[in-house]
Amino acid sequence: MAKPMTPVFTHCALHVADLAESIAFYESYCDMKIVKEHGEGKARVVWLASPGAEESFVLVLLGGGPERTQDADDMTHYGFGVGSRDDIDRIAARAKKDGCLHWEPRDYAPPTGYLCGVKDPTGYIVEFSYGQPLGPHQG
Repeated sequence: MAKPMTPVFTHCALHVADLAESIAFYESYCDMKIVKEHGEGKARVVWLASPGAEESFVLVLLGGGPERTQDADDMTHYGFGVGSRDDIDRIAARAKKDGCLHWEPRDYAPPTGYLCGVKDPTGYIVEFSYGQPLGPHQG
């Protein structure tokens, strides 16, 4: 009897309001790059990846989606690890200046660590964290 295949988490797809704005946000705030794309106009789909993760995990952006709203106490998000607490403070200061800071920097008990939340152009919340036992910058 063959061993069952274990599913592997490979991508997260987001329907975004403005594809160009969203690409710019993820390139600028998250250092992601376009690794694949297909279609054109409203049917354009873009795959973005973090450096070194191009073959293992991508963020798929599809244009033409609705704006999103999220209450400040709603912890629905996806996250990026960074190398230091200072990185969190810099990202939060930039997001505050840009008008897209959702959660001020704060400490949480392990394994959550130090984090802030930033709204992307559609309204999805992106967490930036330091001190979590995940990713390349494990705390």
